[in-house]
Amino acid sequence: MQTAPLSAGNNMATLNTLPDVLAGPILRRIEPGRMALWLATSRQLSLSMALYPDSESARHFALDAHCECVPLGAHAYVYLIDIELTSPLASDVLIGYDLFIRSEQGRETGIASWAPHLLYPGETHPSFVIKSRLDSLLHGSCRKPHHVSKDGLARADAWLEERRLDAAERPALLLLTGDQIYADDVAGPMLSAIHELIRRLGLVGERLEGAVVEDSEALYAAESTYYRREQLLPAFESNEALRERFFGGVEKPIFTSANAANHLITFAEVVAMYLLVWSPQPWRLINCQAPPLDETCAVRFAAERDIIDDFVAELPAAARLLAQVPTLMIFDDHDVTDDWNLTAAWEESAYGHPFSRRIIGNALLAYLLFQGWGNAPDTLAAPLSRLRQLLDERIDGYLPTLRQDQVIGELLRFEGWGYVLPTSPRLIVLDTRTRRWRSERHRHRPSGLMDWEALSELQQDLLGERSVIIVSPAPMFGVKLIEGVQRIFSWAGKPLLVDAENWMAHRGAASVMLNIFRHTRTPQSYVILSGDVHYSFVYDIRIRHREHGPNIWQITSSGVKNEFPDTLLDWFDRLNRWLYAPWSPLNWFTKRRRMHVQPRVPDHAKAGERLWNGAGIGHVTFDRTGCPIDIQQLDTDGQTIRFLPDPDSRLMMSTSKKIKVGSDTPRG
Repeated sequence: MQTAPLSAGNNMATLNTLPDVLAGPILRRIEPGRMALWLATSRQLSLSMALYPDSESARHFALDAHCECVPLGAHAYVYLIDIELTSPLASDVLIGYDLFIRSEQGRETGIASWAPHLLYPGETHPSFVIKSRLDSLLHGSCRKPHHVSKDGLARADAWLEERRLDAAERPALLLLTGDQIYADDVAGPMLSAIHELIRRLGLVGERLEGAVVEDSEALYAAESTYYRREQLLPAFESNEALRERFFGGVEKPIFTSANAANHLITFAEVVAMYLLVWSPQPWRLINCQAPPLDETCAVRFAAERDIIDDFVAELPAAARLLAQVPTLMIFDDHDVTDDWNLTAAWEESAYGHPFSRRIIGNALLAYLLFQGWGNAPDTLAAPLSRLRQLLDERIDGYLPTLRQDQVIGELLRFEGWGYVLPTSPRLIVLDTRTRRWRSERHRHRPSGLMDWEALSELQQDLLGERSVIIVSPAPMFGVKLIEGVQRIFSWAGKPLLVDAENWMAHRGAASVMLNIFRHTRTPQSYVILSGDVHYSFVYDIRIRHREHGPNIWQITSSGVKNEFPDTLLDWFDRLNRWLYAPWSPLNWFTKRRRMHVQPRVPDHAKAGERLWNGAGIGHVTFDRTGCPIDIQQLDTDGQTIRFLPDPDSRLMMSTSKKIKVGSDTPRG
């Protein structure tokens, strides 16, 4: 189902009628005895659900007692449907479902009527599978709408369409491992669409303390609101706390993205962006006219418009995937802002000013509502309740300022973003952004990605498990050369220049993490799924001089719609192979010198290439012991890249002997 290009405008009849559902449903945490689904609507709805388990009678539910609704403005609401089932659903079979909207006249309409783009050909309703074990997963990160690549979620949808009728071939989960939106890097046409949608839906407004504009309406109308938002920060002479001095006397703002000229600021802006990147429906409600711009910005706007047109055309496929596969998420920096909590000095500056604190807090409020809520509804019930109260207290469409700042303050102290699924193997999703191990002696040095207490909790989650899958947004085992470059800049006190955030950047956090792997009571099989870096790679890892495990796999897939500069990545790849070859003495200066790290080879790679640079999404198949037996990258160009063990590696020979017993046959 195609959406009209932005440049062509949209049908005014559609503009004058709001659809009942703006986005979703998105399948979230789905278990045999419990289901959570998310959706956004234009009005409060009376909903019911039907489930169609394979070879069982249909089950029907009135949902009034199972829905939580949060109002976002005059014509916008977010729902979480959370059902505890008295009779558990069967595992490993196709289960159809439908959501019915009841009109005032009592007529019910299902998904085929109000969201036909969510259905595969021949379907009357979507379906899903609850797996008895995590036998395969889709995973990826970094989905930037205005990157020139195609959308990896659309590629995953095409891949799923070929397998949708075979329950055994469908993935257990879709894991979105960070940067689901780019709040700090927004194209001009996207920001224009955001502002139109805010007006169309009557999303909440707010007052802006410490800014050069009084409130959200003044921000949207400001001359500098497009491509010059850095001018809307507090005046430079009173803004020294928000800036750092870099080489050559250049000043860099606390919002350190190189592309922050359209950085999202208000809660409504982040809400609108989520709606626009998850669903084609909101695009049909707006005209997407270009705002007044100077010649330079107008040229840039036109170029970005073409890319956004292509992104919108793929949105029906992306939305269909989210409606057919249980999906879990975790934030990374761009979901809030670049370099989020990278150093203690950054935190001191960012949270010490009311305007920057509000910008960060608004992004986190929206993350809570659009991403976090469906991951762990019980854990997030308290912060959700406070957010709902805040939205209920709006006066003349504006949030009460003092109350908004109080809720943000509580959320910034919240420590429940990570979560654990009691699956087989156990799935542990890490919060590597808000519980950081700060450097007390050197405030400008990178913080550890998790502090002592958080790492101790991780170890407790691991004890007694035979195998485990860990989601770490940043790779635990990254490219040594790139980490070395980041270390040099960190020693010079300039970590923000190179985004020096990796597990090895902080001595204490790195030491504890590596000791966890060496602990005899922790699992014998670790699979680490990561993103963040805008390229993909796979490492097989063992502890040196230890015959009996553990086996560790670092599997990185990035980005869903983003890529690394190709020539630069080629040079990094070559230099890394030369400088950190197995015989190189440089390995003894790394913190993981006790670990043997063996890169896998992408089967479509150029000679010697270990890092794969291409937008897409990762797919991993596991045997019954939780070990990966097939690791793929589904590229948006239609290729399927397999990461193959080096046949000459002694490490791989010993590992394969351990995996062979009881392993499954890799699927195509």
